[in-house]
Amino acid sequence: MNEEDRTAEAVEDERVPRLGEIGLENFPPYLMNRIMGRYNAALRDEMAKLGLTTPKMRSLAVLSVIDGLLIRDLSVYAIVEVSTLSRALDALERDGLVRRVADKEDSRAVRVHLTDKGRDTHEQLWPHLASAYQAMFKGIDEAEQRAFVATLQTILKNVRKHPI
Repeated sequence: MNEEDRTAEAVEDERVPRLGEIGLENFPPYLMNRIMGRYNAALRDEMAKLGLTTPKMRSLAVLSVIDGLLIRDLSVYAIVEVSTLSRALDALERDGLVRRVADKEDSRAVRVHLTDKGRDTHEQLWPHLASAYQAMFKGIDEAEQRAFVATLQTILKNVRKHPI
């Protein structure tokens, strides 16, 4: 086999399959989006009863665990574009669920804190979040769940753009 044939064979071996060859049901990004779409849809009615949208719910959930985040960090954790988050925070603040405070070290930066009302609202939604979470893992044993979460954490590290 000459050098040209070996190069052509190496290129063929390295060829990435097309989406049609992989199939949507075997393409992890598609599956992850479908799962999160269904998860969010399962919560939509309960969120609406509390006056929440997905960006508002994600913000409250994150702040219930890590209170006092800078807006840019909350955007990353809540997986919400800063412009969308800004509108969500306006509404959350208007409804008394969060408060924004200038950062002590950088007066241009703003930290977001959950109010007692915001914490109560999150606590009202939590049973529904937990139920949707449990439904996702129905029939999957604990060891598989831990392995799955570990794989997701590795994938996140591989695609991460932010240090958090």
